[in-house]
Amino acid sequence: MEIKRTKIVDIFDPALIGQKVCVKGWVRTRRGNKNVQFVALNDGSTIKNIQIVIDLAKFSEEQLKPITTGSSLHVEGMLVASQGKGQTSEIQAETIEIYGTADSETYPLQKKGHTLEFLREKAHLRPRTNTFGAVLRVRSALAFAIHRFFQERGFFYLHTPLITASDCEGAGAMFQVTTLNLNDLPKDEETGKIDYSQDFFGKQTSLTVSGQLEGELGATALGAIYTFGPTFRAENSNTPRHLAEFWMIEPEVAFNDITDNMDLAEDFVKYCIGYALDNCRDDIEFLQQMYDKQLIERLNFVLHNDFVRLPYTEGIKILEASGKKFEFPVKWGIDLQSEHERYLVEEHFKRPVILTDYPKEIKAFYMKLNEDGKTVRAMDVLFPNIGEIIGGSEREESYDKLMTRIEELNIPMKDMWWYLDTRRFGTVPHSGFGLGFERLVLFVTGMTNIRDVIPFPRTPKNAEF
Repeated sequence: MEIKRTKIVDIFDPALIGQKVCVKGWVRTRRGNKNVQFVALNDGSTIKNIQIVIDLAKFSEEQLKPITTGSSLHVEGMLVASQGKGQTSEIQAETIEIYGTADSETYPLQKKGHTLEFLREKAHLRPRTNTFGAVLRVRSALAFAIHRFFQERGFFYLHTPLITASDCEGAGAMFQVTTLNLNDLPKDEETGKIDYSQDFFGKQTSLTVSGQLEGELGATALGAIYTFGPTFRAENSNTPRHLAEFWMIEPEVAFNDITDNMDLAEDFVKYCIGYALDNCRDDIEFLQQMYDKQLIERLNFVLHNDFVRLPYTEGIKILEASGKKFEFPVKWGIDLQSEHERYLVEEHFKRPVILTDYPKEIKAFYMKLNEDGKTVRAMDVLFPNIGEIIGGSEREESYDKLMTRIEELNIPMKDMWWYLDTRRFGTVPHSGFGLGFERLVLFVTGMTNIRDVIPFPRTPKNAEF
């Protein structure tokens, strides 16, 4: 009778010692001598390998020759307590089936150190490495934690459109969606402009930069919603912090003010970090050992400290009085750069900071105006090593004030009548924020480049795989 496969993450259960087991996976390493061979096998379920002990008296050299790094195996044998260092148990192989070979001359992930830059060029294979296996398991756990956090608190998961005619941020950096023949675009005879009435949707459409505006519609019907899906920014930003395609979490809550919003944001990120520490300890410890010696200390620091809540104006005063020479000069009215944000978090307060009440000129049209007429009820959550990780605000619920702001900024609203209806029919105070999922994964894993926390990064001039 065929033995049911046991995942390697479960094979280390002491109760299985002395039993015949079946494991399947990919070979990480093979070593040994003329009497016995040792194969480290991994199936992606854990950072740990299971050691396969192969008695050469039971297997011919011809049988074992194809077992090289990268090849895939089906192994059955007895699980026994290990005599060697580095593992608690091992499998004494009785039968070995080779599913797939990997030529040692051409398989790029041989047992040696590989740079992260090299592995980005092998994104189709890099999940098989210890580093990217760990990162992707942490990413998966964080995605689950996000859903669990909101579902436990009565939020509804809202699916907002990926194809949209609105530019939520007003930045214009959007990827256009069209079925028109780009080599023969239809033009309006009078204006000479492209005639989008002939396009699939009958108007100009793009990939979404945010689900927030539609999220507000959901919140004003269901009370509390969250979105979690891909978003797209056509910014020509080749930095370690930017992607053209990334995932966003955007909760929106009716009747919440800016203070409620800050409380929700702080509770949310702490919950996610705590969940990762509780459920991905082996992976996080590996990433700490390999990449960031202070990783767990920093995660616990964020988890166990209250976030500072600081008005933008006070933050500017602190930066101006710091005596520090910044690359980007500091004055009231600027949009803070990462160096400014990290100074406040890492050097001045030595705690995460929620910066509030930004000048209205540097924030989006939908943010609620403060009584001073100069600032809006915006909030950014700033983290060590990252800078801004969350951006949000209390939304302007007054139809008249929102229209005034729209007119000031000359925002085209012909396709936004539906958004304005939320202010015309039963408007309520409401708030929300956006968290770039990859920045959260970046923080929790200790990686330094955002391209290394998403399986297949999309950046300027790069859409491989």
